[in-house]
Amino acid sequence: MYRDDSEPEDSAETFLARAISSIGMADFVPTTLDYLRCVAPFRGCFLTILNGTKRPEHVYDNVRAERRSVVIDRWLDGAYLLDPFYTVARDLEGDAVLRLRETAPDRFPQSTYFREYYRAIRLQDEVAILIGLLDGSTLFYSIGRTGDDPRFSARDIAALRRVLPVAAALNRRHFADRMPSQAEIAGDDAAQGPGIAAAFAHFGEDVLTEREREIAGLILKGHSSQSIARNVDIKQGTVKIHRKNIYRKLGISSQNELFALFLSTVGTDRV
Repeated sequence: MYRDDSEPEDSAETFLARAISSIGMADFVPTTLDYLRCVAPFRGCFLTILNGTKRPEHVYDNVRAERRSVVIDRWLDGAYLLDPFYTVARDLEGDAVLRLRETAPDRFPQSTYFREYYRAIRLQDEVAILIGLLDGSTLFYSIGRTGDDPRFSARDIAALRRVLPVAAALNRRHFADRMPSQAEIAGDDAAQGPGIAAAFAHFGEDVLTEREREIAGLILKGHSSQSIARNVDIKQGTVKIHRKNIYRKLGISSQNELFALFLSTVGTDRV
């Protein structure tokens, strides 16, 4: 899925020096990634800027051209709203290194987001490096291991967290003077994403009750019936009844169809 970026052979100190020297330069992100790979090896990176309800702004990726429509474009087109890291980043204060297993709902591997999007991007494991920028936005480094790579270990995460203050300082300095995107300059409505709360609040509003929309959102995020019951303080049997009614009212019969319908409505005037 990713281009073959060879692992660094020099020391972490050498790559840190190069990253410092590249602040304000076009090769800052690749050089910073080389520094991070010395700390905890990984293959892929997808870097975006998250800013309130605006759609994520693409900054960098090393995904092969033939995989971009599946991995990059589909996420930017709306799948990001169901990304556990995106949900956490919106409420996060400060910087963080997070593993997917620490942020995902209890039934994430059974969720439609996982089956319809995440499995297609073929990641073995994923870590988010979230860095708050001076303008209030958040840098989201999604770094991944693929194929036969081992999952990120507790030692890997500890190592990344130790260098997070350095990585955050580098990125804040580099992105301090970033220029707004063309969409931001033009005030383009396309830059304004629906926002996760609004997306779920309005999804199916013509046919679903408020409670049904709430439960549909939790289903899409990957919560089990038990987790949904706990979140909304109802019985599991009631959750199953709501699920059946949601499918009937939307004219669908599976979570796959629910996911497809949700993504198809993201970006319209009424989500």
